Amino acid sequence: MAEYDLTARMVAHMDRHLALPLLEFLQELKVYADAQILQGKICLLSGTNMVDYAMDIHKSLHGTEDVPADMVARRSEVVERLRSLQDAVKPIVDFLSNPQLVQGLRADKQYNIHILQERHQIGPYQIEALYQYAKFQFECGMYSEAADFLAQYRALRTDSERSLSALWGKLAAEILMQNWDVALEELNRLKEIIDANSSSASPVNQLHSRIWLMHWSLFIFFNHENGKNGIIDLFFQDRYLNAIQTNAPHLLRYLAAAVVVNKRRRNMLKELIKVIQQEQQSYKDPITELLECLYVKYDFDGAQQKLIECEQVILNDPFLGKRIQGGNSITVPLRDEFLENARLLIFENYCRIHRCIDIGVLAEKMNMTYDEVELWIMNLLKSSKLDAKIDSVKGTLIMTINRVNVHEQMIESMKNLNARTYMLAKSLVDLGHPAAQEAVR
Repeated sequence: MAEYDLTARMVAHMDRHLALPLLEFLQELKVYADAQILQGKICLLSGTNMVDYAMDIHKSLHGTEDVPADMVARRSEVVERLRSLQDAVKPIVDFLSNPQLVQGLRADKQYNIHILQERHQIGPYQIEALYQYAKFQFECGMYSEAADFLAQYRALRTDSERSLSALWGKLAAEILMQNWDVALEELNRLKEIIDANSSSASPVNQLHSRIWLMHWSLFIFFNHENGKNGIIDLFFQDRYLNAIQTNAPHLLRYLAAAVVVNKRRRNMLKELIKVIQQEQQSYKDPITELLECLYVKYDFDGAQQKLIECEQVILNDPFLGKRIQGGNSITVPLRDEFLENARLLIFENYCRIHRCIDIGVLAEKMNMTYDEVELWIMNLLKSSKLDAKIDSVKGTLIMTINRVNVHEQMIESMKNLNARTYMLAKSLVDLGHPAAQEAVR
């Protein structure tokens, strides 16, 4: 289902290296022709130092052992630049490789810079060379070395802008090494800095930073054990939700999927549906349309069709369609979770407007066989998730009418009031900042 592929939109907000795993996924599933994917990889790699990898792809694409002269020349440049940087950073790398010397450093960056200059003749030039060397290593695909050097650079550098750039690089390196716990820590650290700079950075830069952060966060949230909560917490914050609606409505696919599979966060459905409705002219796919069919149109036939399409969308999405090898079988955990929870949502909504339900009709609405849906309902009854009884003779499900307590309704409606009040107060405080007042004038 290439028509629902978001790769072109996603890579516009990602580092080249982060885009490569997306192309690997699409190539494995043969969503596009191999030649098209390989050409895309070469295009991405042209802006990196991974020349050997680009050469291998070129050979595979054209079925030859010859490579273009510009690739050969580029490789020579990379090797020469690497040697030059290694010479420049040798003093500071030798220092950082000595645990006893490193223990003498303190949390005070100015003190550390003074000690390095006075005792080890390591000055601003060598510290800046460390950043260039770390960045060069990253561009070569040496992510572990890059992550270590960038962390050490941030411990020494006082320039906030350069330090922020190093943090973005550190986050990318941890993602590419699949160190999800460390990557989540770096993501939260980067988010704090972006939000703290709201009074000094321009609104456009803030918007771009938040959009890039959300795109990068997908790698973490759909691999981390608590990622489904993390994406909901981040994307529903007012500033980030505004960024999605302004310039990245396609991210609603991932937010919708996270809400559907996360039973404990179903209280966010109402707000999610509102945003989906507002953005339906700029973005929609089977996942968002499924929720619209259920909660806006109450179109169960349409929901059934969208559920079938949702499975294909998930299977062909690099983030949602993650495969796990188990013995001789391959599973797609999020696909299974989504289908199970989506069927439950269809069932719950259908039951709200019908007291006596024909199980055969219900099986059709949920795209299941009669025996499958009967067994599914029985399991719901056993687990106390459903208050109803089955009439086996008539083949019907009879729902028990429950009246919602007015106090429960009030509690539900006020669940997000505290968080929204906090965000409103914070916005007012930011507006009271002298820089913000000057911008308003």
